[in-house]
Amino acid sequence: MTTIETAAKGDQLLETTLHFTRDSLVRYAGASGDFNPIHYRDDVATEVGLPGVLAHGMLTMGAAIQPVIELLGDPGRVVDYQVRFTRPVLVDAAEGAEVHLVATVGEPAGDDGIGRIDLTVSFDDRTVLTKAQVRARFTA
Repeated sequence: MTTIETAAKGDQLLETTLHFTRDSLVRYAGASGDFNPIHYRDDVATEVGLPGVLAHGMLTMGAAIQPVIELLGDPGRVVDYQVRFTRPVLVDAAEGAEVHLVATVGEPAGDDGIGRIDLTVSFDDRTVLTKAQVRARFTA
């Protein structure tokens, strides 16, 4: 993989898989205070017309930026992070859910040292976050 300091537009910076479990959802609910039962109870999720228990959108968003923060080496280098939620992540009780993440350079660093990293975030071969973009300082 290319290093962020030398990366050109379109260069892949990282690729990884994030694993969510029902335990992850309950832990996130406790940390965030979002105890909506669609995030941990199949019966409630199906009663409201969902296919099953869904990961919190903000959990997906937060988990997706974590590998980028590790790549940058300092969360303070992130200037802006935005996404659009397009599809939920269905978390199976036994298998959990695998979310695939690819980060590429959307815009190399300008004179100010800030560039853009574009994230492709998918579950079950379908994009779950669109316009997922991280503006960050590419050099420390």
